[in-house]
Amino acid sequence: MPRPRSPLSRLLTVLLAGLLAGLVLAVAALPGNLLAGVTAKAALGAYDELPAALRTPATPQRSYLYANDGTTLLTTFYDVNRADVPLAEIAPVMRQAIVAAEDRRFYSHGGADLRGLARAVVANLTGGSAQGGSTLTMQYVRNVLKTDPSRTAEERQAATEQTVGRKLQEIRYATALEDSLSKDEILNRYLNIAYFGSGAYGVAAASQRYFGKAPADLTVGEAALLAGLVQSPDEYSPIDGDAEAALTRRGYVLDAMVATGAITEAQAAQARAEKTTLRPTAQPNGCVATRTDDAGFFCDYLRRWWLEQPAFGATAEEREQALRRGGYRVVTSLDPDVQATAVSQARKVYADDDARALPIAAVEPGTGRVLAMAVNRRYGVAENETVNPLISGGGSVEGYQAGSTFKMFTMLAALEAGKPLATGFDAPSRLPTRYAAEGEGSCDGRWCPANANPERMDGYRMMWDGFGRSVNTYFVWLAEQVGEDKVVEMAQRLGITFRAESDAAFAADDAANWGAFTLGVAATTPLDLANAYATVAAEGTYCAPTPVVSVTAPDGTKVPVGQPSCKRVLEADVARAATDAARCPVGQQSAYGQCNGGTASGVNRIVGRPVAGKTGSSEKNATETFVGFTPQVAVAGIAANPDDPSDAVGAAVQSEVIDAVARTIRAAVDGQPVRDFTAPSRELAGNPQRPEPKPAPRPEEPRREREIPSDILRWLQNRRG
Repeated sequence: MPRPRSPLSRLLTVLLAGLLAGLVLAVAALPGNLLAGVTAKAALGAYDELPAALRTPATPQRSYLYANDGTTLLTTFYDVNRADVPLAEIAPVMRQAIVAAEDRRFYSHGGADLRGLARAVVANLTGGSAQGGSTLTMQYVRNVLKTDPSRTAEERQAATEQTVGRKLQEIRYATALEDSLSKDEILNRYLNIAYFGSGAYGVAAASQRYFGKAPADLTVGEAALLAGLVQSPDEYSPIDGDAEAALTRRGYVLDAMVATGAITEAQAAQARAEKTTLRPTAQPNGCVATRTDDAGFFCDYLRRWWLEQPAFGATAEEREQALRRGGYRVVTSLDPDVQATAVSQARKVYADDDARALPIAAVEPGTGRVLAMAVNRRYGVAENETVNPLISGGGSVEGYQAGSTFKMFTMLAALEAGKPLATGFDAPSRLPTRYAAEGEGSCDGRWCPANANPERMDGYRMMWDGFGRSVNTYFVWLAEQVGEDKVVEMAQRLGITFRAESDAAFAADDAANWGAFTLGVAATTPLDLANAYATVAAEGTYCAPTPVVSVTAPDGTKVPVGQPSCKRVLEADVARAATDAARCPVGQQSAYGQCNGGTASGVNRIVGRPVAGKTGSSEKNATETFVGFTPQVAVAGIAANPDDPSDAVGAAVQSEVIDAVARTIRAAVDGQPVRDFTAPSRELAGNPQRPEPKPAPRPEEPRREREIPSDILRWLQNRRG
């Protein structure tokens, strides 16, 4: 509760005019005084209201990023390393030490200590050590004004100018604060903002920085050492400054604590005798300092997401400041176990210093929450490190060709157009199309895609085994039936972003003629691909990918960001039908028993529960991709050389990519209930009747010439005409 206004406080305004002359003499002895031009009017101007920062402190605090369990710290962001703690969480000896060291009459003055000011005047005029005569309350005022993030740099600098005007302003603000806040409230605010050296602002950061403990656990000796630092934090810091000077200053504080009755002589002697054990603890700062299985790429994705959220400011600069100074508690969507598995799997395929990479992303269907972002790289700027968003794309990273995984979008477009899974086509080894082409891959001047393995792929196919065996000619034919522009639109609807200029131009201006799109020639990223397949897993509900579960402001209020942003983009039955066909590639069986071979049949054994997915190989095996999903998670991995697309990873790595993704899926669903996929309707499945095998041709008998009746001959001639 605010204390009654003291007689000193009531008389202070009158005394200020008389005190001004003495203050002029006092500050004249301080280094760098800027008295020129200061007038009595400026110094004694009216201050009817306190600045907002003093009424409601907006001191910069670090923001904390946690994994989705809310306890695993990923990293912190800060310009100033500090965090507020209530007075009850600060050891009483720490409170007593700071009062003894900086302001022994703190509990008796009204904000400005005239005796202290007079002592400072005498000391400065007689050549003693320079003194400012500032109380804890005045120091608090100065600290707030020089760190207030809402003020300009010039205003913050003016808060420490050695002028009479500034000193008087400080006194007026201090007395106003004492009229409205209790002593404990002021002390708590002071302890949370004071600088203790070595980058630590506030007692919570200082106790962690020097001793690796919470401020509630400080001993007498530790509290005295910290209290001694605030007078000259850089000089006395036992880490970065003069350790002997810090111990000497600690002795002064212990004597002061005895003088104020806070401790006894015996306690002071015991504290002096104790060996000071420092446990320097550096607070992680930014994405390069993440602590959890190289989550730097996820952290970078979160930061990019943060800079796009209007809730944190009108501009990207304001949002960056909010992250570094706002004191937010961010519970991210990152699952530590899934992340650890994805990282280890990526590094099993390629070493950290390999030019080739396996970026992997995991997404939760129905929420869009990103559970893992891993790659065989270290996030950073040192040699063999990178800060490029290899998993999510952006900046110079356009993505990688994902091959036949794009056949999913053709299948969805066909199903949506009313074509059932049983839609059949006798797929040839090569399929001449309507698109002009020259050189390799052309047939008589037309683009002529081929099946990778004619023995396993050619013949009558439906969507089930066309998808399971990855039959190129079937899906190019199917895309022609539906319309290539419908396939491109379907991919975009499910979140595929065209970051390459050529891809974006094709999609915008000539999608109807993008015949090769179904074969995955457009660049994408593991995150986009995983999220697109997560939409299928969620039975047609698309959710924008998000890296957070919750964001809490320093006052405990929830910031309305990061909640699932979802919409239906497919009929549930369409998504179920596509999922039914996607059981074929991974060695499982569709609800209609139509799977007869797959390109990733080992996934069934690894995951051990209902799962679906698709492999993809780009031209000449430049990249190898696998994306798989259950109702609870979708995971995609793309093996590529991010810096050299001409460096083909080769077909041999496909099995390793499949294995890495499958094991990441298994880690994600471990401990979760087994959920099956819902079978599609009979209407969308169609009538899966395959034609009878054609009998072997019999030897031709000699043909007998027969006369064509005249009426039929005339009819044929008319037809030719």
